[in-house]
Amino acid sequence: MAKQVVTRTYTASIRNQQQVQDDLDALGFSASKLWNVGRWVCDRVWSEIGHIPGHNELTSYLKSHERYDDLHSQSSQRVLQELAEAFNGWYGKRRNGDTRANPPKYRKHGDDHPRSTVTFKNKGFKVDTTYNRVRLSKGSNLKDYWSDFILCEYQTRPDVDLSTVESVQQVRAVWTGDEWEFHFVCKVEIDVSEAPGEKTVGVDLGINNFAAFAYEDGHSELYPLNCLKQDDYYFSKRIARCDDSDSEQATRLNQMKSGRRTHYFHTLSKHIVQRCVDEAVGTIVVGDLSGIREDEENGGAKNWGKHGNLDLHSWAFDRFTDLLEYKAQMEGITVEEVSERDTSKSCSCCGRKRDANRVERGLYVCDECDTVANADVNAAENIRQKVSPSSLSLSVNRSNGWLAQPSVYLFDSESGCFAPREQATS
Repeated sequence: MAKQVVTRTYTASIRNQQQVQDDLDALGFSASKLWNVGRWVCDRVWSEIGHIPGHNELTSYLKSHERYDDLHSQSSQRVLQELAEAFNGWYGKRRNGDTRANPPKYRKHGDDHPRSTVTFKNKGFKVDTTYNRVRLSKGSNLKDYWSDFILCEYQTRPDVDLSTVESVQQVRAVWTGDEWEFHFVCKVEIDVSEAPGEKTVGVDLGINNFAAFAYEDGHSELYPLNCLKQDDYYFSKRIARCDDSDSEQATRLNQMKSGRRTHYFHTLSKHIVQRCVDEAVGTIVVGDLSGIREDEENGGAKNWGKHGNLDLHSWAFDRFTDLLEYKAQMEGITVEEVSERDTSKSCSCCGRKRDANRVERGLYVCDECDTVANADVNAAENIRQKVSPSSLSLSVNRSNGWLAQPSVYLFDSESGCFAPREQATS
């Protein structure tokens, strides 16, 4: 076993809820008000010059605003950062053709503001692990005197002891709908397993198959996206029949859809890591999708077609990669990200690069060496080779057709797990 420092988030209840709820409510309402002020500023700037202000710009605009001083300065900065991220996400979706995407809304229901999550960074809190207390800073506008703060008593799960963590990075006060709770973001030293082997596997994430895998020893796997597409279709129809997109029913449907997607990502990443353990894989090589929305030739937005754009922006590539890395590190497996440039155009056998070789979405035929491959598997093998070039034995093994005939794993909604698709028999 080896030691490694990782980030973990622990949930804790608040034991003196009645004594501190009014103060926490005031902070939660203040966060919503600051969000709304920032939302109004973004709208005005966009209307005037067609520009969405970033986090630093918003902070500069609002640092002297009365609402900014309702929270600790670091907490206010986090609210504006979340707003800027939400606007950038919306703008990116619209720019790529997703007409269903809506800009971030004001946090207000009639005359009432909801309680927003309040994030406290290192200067805004102090944790006393001896007595299980955390001291939270108020904004200057909410203080009765300069040293005023909120002293909360917390209770974690029996298996969690904050006195043993490396450090607490953040404290988030989160309203659950009934009461407040804390999320402690910590640096924790954990035991991780030794790497199960030294082999590599390449992973290509796409808009038809969610993931394609190419293993070093010469076999491949596909994970189709069918179940998520079915969910998108089903929930979109249900939500469209709601009287109001902000109604309680629509909100509940969106939560169900998000929950099913999260379960899919968790299940897939867990399954993949277990497959890597079984195959003695020590390194997972993933294509870096940070530039997937950009057109390399003209610098604008890449057009994936109407349905492709909608599918592309309904995913959370970063979230899946984070889950994969988190689960892999527990097994001693390293996750590396490499550029995806030309991996879909190049032949993984001879290196010939030609757009026309990808004759269909799922078929790659090389006009130089006559290799026939599943297009996503070919891309995954190119990604893998960027870290671990092919051996002679692997080149010979290509004759068995593993590039063209990958195993297919389907997600079973009833069991909530992945299973290989049965091969048709003649």
